[in-house]
Amino acid sequence: MDNHDYEQFHLPLELLGDVVEYLKEGENTIVTKHDGRPLSVELPPKVVLEVTETTPGVKGDTASGGTKAATLETGLVVQVPLFINEGEKIRVNTETGEYVERA
Repeated sequence: MDNHDYEQFHLPLELLGDVVEYLKEGENTIVTKHDGRPLSVELPPKVVLEVTETTPGVKGDTASGGTKAATLETGLVVQVPLFINEGEKIRVNTETGEYVERA
């Protein structure tokens, strides 16, 4: 929805590509349009997403240890430190797709 005139518009999935894995409903994103047609989507450098699935952390896991796969609320899968658990919010770099920090 356009925040200026509240006009609803739909973005074709082929326009979004991998960007869709970083988009959450209700988040503000810059969409470039020409003649009313969306051309591109600009993401912020980092987004906050919730971990929906990962193996549980184990006592003794540290920040300097290894990593494990975590599925985020949008379906994106990223490598996170072993101490990250389901339900936690993390910050992800949208350019590299990598874990940055807890949010």
